[in-house]
Amino acid sequence: MLKIYNTLTRRKELFQPRVTGKVGMYVCGMTVYDYCHIGHARVMVVFDTVARYFRYQGYELTYVRNITDIDDKIIKRAIENGEDYGKLTERFVDAMHEDERALAVLPPDIEPRATQSIDDIIAMIKTLVDKGLAYVGTNGDVFYAVTQFKDYGRLSGKNLDDLQAGERVDVDLAKRNPMDFVLWKMAKPNEPAWESPWGLGRPGWHIECSAMSTCCLGNHFDIHGGGMDLQFPHHENEIAQSEGATGEKFVNLWMHNGFVRVDNEKMSKSLGNFFTVREVLKRYRGEIIRFFILSSHYRSPLNYSDESLNDAKAGLDRLYTALRGVETVAEAAVEESYKNRFELAMDDDFNTPVALSVLFDLARELNKAKEADDQEKAETLATNLKYLGGLLGILQNNPDGWLKGNVTLHGVHDLLTATHVDAPELIVGSGVSEEIIEQQIQARLDAKKAKDWALADKIRNDLKEQGVILEDSPDGTTSWRRE
Repeated sequence: MLKIYNTLTRRKELFQPRVTGKVGMYVCGMTVYDYCHIGHARVMVVFDTVARYFRYQGYELTYVRNITDIDDKIIKRAIENGEDYGKLTERFVDAMHEDERALAVLPPDIEPRATQSIDDIIAMIKTLVDKGLAYVGTNGDVFYAVTQFKDYGRLSGKNLDDLQAGERVDVDLAKRNPMDFVLWKMAKPNEPAWESPWGLGRPGWHIECSAMSTCCLGNHFDIHGGGMDLQFPHHENEIAQSEGATGEKFVNLWMHNGFVRVDNEKMSKSLGNFFTVREVLKRYRGEIIRFFILSSHYRSPLNYSDESLNDAKAGLDRLYTALRGVETVAEAAVEESYKNRFELAMDDDFNTPVALSVLFDLARELNKAKEADDQEKAETLATNLKYLGGLLGILQNNPDGWLKGNVTLHGVHDLLTATHVDAPELIVGSGVSEEIIEQQIQARLDAKKAKDWALADKIRNDLKEQGVILEDSPDGTTSWRRE
């Protein structure tokens, strides 16, 4: 029985789809004028995990995540770059898709773009104007009249009177009310623009999502998601626009993931603690970032730090070490106790930290089976571990390949010099190549045969300094992994 926390009602609710067996979910996507940052990564991973679990539960899911490819920030960046706005957005859409793939995020079913939805946007604005919910301001822009929508503020819990009296509300003489927001902006010279009943212009940000979501999923659908920062005013404005235009309830359930903090401070460019996904990917593999995100409940704050990422790597290494050397078999029996515990965690508002704890319990049992040389049990447990991990988008790599992943280049030259390997061309990407490591293992074996224990120890220690751990048995070095 899946329960999900509904931001609108401030409580967990038993999920009941509008249409039996089907789910419509819309998530606010990226504004593509720059590279995705860690906050974007959290949105991607959280709702990808939600989508995976719905499908696992047998629902026919339609997952829509939009792309905002026209707004003030995009135009400003294009002007700064001396670049056509379309080329700018296409470049960053491609970059976003690269980041998604690195994080094992599956593509949404539908990915509408604002610039491809102009006709639908104009139609919705026209309906709002005709209903008296929107008006043309003195500057030619079209504004939504928030006082005409009686339930404005119910998602965020904000009171309209208090908002109007707030000192931080910008004064715009073109509006009737300082809280009114723009639906259609009149074109400025040399800006991208489209024809409309109100003249050349372009859509405001909020109306884009109302038009795209309802066109893809209908006037009334199951779930709308996004970052907590969008709750007000973006999602509040979406409700006002959509319900004002259609006269129907917009969304049954609102999901918002928590903020990302960096070393317990708010992430921002002004504080210099702003990280793009691709910057972090230079230091950590995508699966580590995904595991790190899943290690916190999606509604909780997520604290980004090197320590947290290193802990995530260590956790993944433990799981892959358990899987190492064991075949997975398609016919393996389902371990009901683990499966039930996993589902119980995910059914409780997608509690991924508890779901991950189930994987670690499975790994402990798998290690015991390996030690007892119980191959059949080990294969069953390994198959279950990989399968449940796959529902979270992890543990799909080859265990041996994962554990032999790249390390940093720091000190590689010293290692080659100390062990007399003249093969600098074998250094790959971000660490010592597998070929060099195998050479060092053989050199250590030769040293042991010659009873040169000092050299054998030195080779082992030098490799350890490079993050390469040798795993010995009475028969010699049986395997190795990167730390």
